[in-house]
Amino acid sequence: MAELDPFDAHASGPALGNGVAGEEDPAAAFLAQQESEIAGIENDEAFAILDGGAPGPQPHGEPPGGPDANSRKQEAEWKEKAIKELDEWYARQDEQLQKTKANNRAAEEAFVNDIEESSPGTEWERVARLCDFNPKSSKQAKDVSRMRSVLISLKQAPLVH
Repeated sequence: MAELDPFDAHASGPALGNGVAGEEDPAAAFLAQQESEIAGIENDEAFAILDGGAPGPQPHGEPPGGPDANSRKQEAEWKEKAIKELDEWYARQDEQLQKTKANNRAAEEAFVNDIEESSPGTEWERVARLCDFNPKSSKQAKDVSRMRSVLISLKQAPLVH
């Protein structure tokens, strides 16, 4: 009875509930694989370094100081480059802000001069400058076509007092 039986239930594992010898459950195999991968991640050298532990042996037999020195040098270069680019960005932003302030001051001064300038008969010209008479560029939800037509007719033929 020491012969190898290809259908021997005892050699391949416990029998399932139906009496047939079962193979390893695929779901259980997947879960076991995932647990082993998670355990490998938790025991990773990077986590040990982040937690303040000493790094383990270097992979591929590289010397301990080799890649770290190069990576630190490259990291320092990147930091210098980033600082330089950030300073340039701040300079451009400040320049743009100064231009915007100057343009806004000039526009405000022109607006104040237009408001203070009130001569009889120029009321409708001032209203017309403040209104948008282009019906296609208006993105309003309400229909203002009637108001627009009234303002245009009043501009063309003002009311006499």
